[in-house]
Amino acid sequence: MRRQVQFLYNALVRSTFSNPPVFIEGLMLLLAMVLLPIWFLAQKWPYLVLCCSYIIGASMSIFVRESILPSSQSHRNRIIVLLASVALLLTVCAWGLV
Repeated sequence: MRRQVQFLYNALVRSTFSNPPVFIEGLMLLLAMVLLPIWFLAQKWPYLVLCCSYIIGASMSIFVRESILPSSQSHRNRIIVLLASVALLLTVCAWGLV
């Protein structure tokens, strides 16, 4: 068990040093996935706002990173990020109208 934990820790450290923006984006999306069920249970708006800000922040970070240093799938990634951000904002606005 200790060897597996040490392996996971070393992999996390290596990925952090090799590509920090991807690590931060993944961490933001992980925190958003943790906050969303908490919001469903508690029904408090600060959880939803923080969750949405993490998602939008990670999406915009991916969009900027792909704009500066395009990868082989940069066009597809930019379209997906923009569509996901617009869908999230429209969902939140529609939820507020209900």
